[in-house]
Amino acid sequence: MSKKKDIDKYAPYLFISPFYILFLIFGLFPIIFAGILAFHKWDGLGEMRFVGWGNFIRLLHDTDFYLSVKNTLIIWVVGTFPMLFLALVLAFMLNLKFVKHKEWLKAIFFLPNVTSVVAVTILFGLIFSNLDGLANSLLQFLGLSPIKWVTSTFWVRIVIALINIWMYLGYNTIIYLTGIMKIPKDYYEAAIMDGATNFQIFRYITIPQLKPIILFTVMMSTIGGLQVFSEAQVLVPQGATPEGGAMTIVYYLYHAAFSNNDYGYGSALAWALVIIIMIFSLLNWYLTTYRIKGE
Repeated sequence: MSKKKDIDKYAPYLFISPFYILFLIFGLFPIIFAGILAFHKWDGLGEMRFVGWGNFIRLLHDTDFYLSVKNTLIIWVVGTFPMLFLALVLAFMLNLKFVKHKEWLKAIFFLPNVTSVVAVTILFGLIFSNLDGLANSLLQFLGLSPIKWVTSTFWVRIVIALINIWMYLGYNTIIYLTGIMKIPKDYYEAAIMDGATNFQIFRYITIPQLKPIILFTVMMSTIGGLQVFSEAQVLVPQGATPEGGAMTIVYYLYHAAFSNNDYGYGSALAWALVIIIMIFSLLNWYLTTYRIKGE
């Protein structure tokens, strides 16, 4: 009888143990090891040499790091705010009564989010190819000069931002639509009875009621936008430089650690990225809590 009680007591822990074991191996251990490695110089094979704050001091004087931060922030601004605004407009339009087949439309909008980032980036790479891409063919058809999308510092950032817009527009649209559906219909009915237009309803009812959700999506999009890597790495797999526009923070981290075998400096870059993300997260947390409560 006691054995059965012991089994009933410890069985739940046994069933949930695989998650914690995997987390310790693939989650917690890399974080701790990266923290230790940031204070060492190591090429992955030889002996680790303690350098103290040397990697972080090097980072503070690294112009390439600042350029990668600039590239990341530009891609984030161009790819996040227009995408979130368009997602909000699409969600509002999907909620209108005359729109039919809403479930099918929601599935279509969400489909890019479950598509492989690599596959989408390859497709955009073909569309915005420097030589014979669809975008340049269209420009030439209109009598305009072709653009070197991938090798241009300005345009390669735009292309990466467009990939992010394509990937996450539908995801944020569904989030906004869910929030809009939770808004009491009495608000809309009262506004319609007062003669408000759809634009006025959108501006004065929908947006204020969705403010917490909007701030949440801004925060999550900020965290994701600061970690852009796959899009840049697949679009410009070779010859990427910080001044070229495609080298984001994570791409620069990857280049330093796995191309130059400087794992200590790569770890320092990773912790610098953590600090940058924390700053933006705290800013969003401040806007979410104190600003809304103040209003």
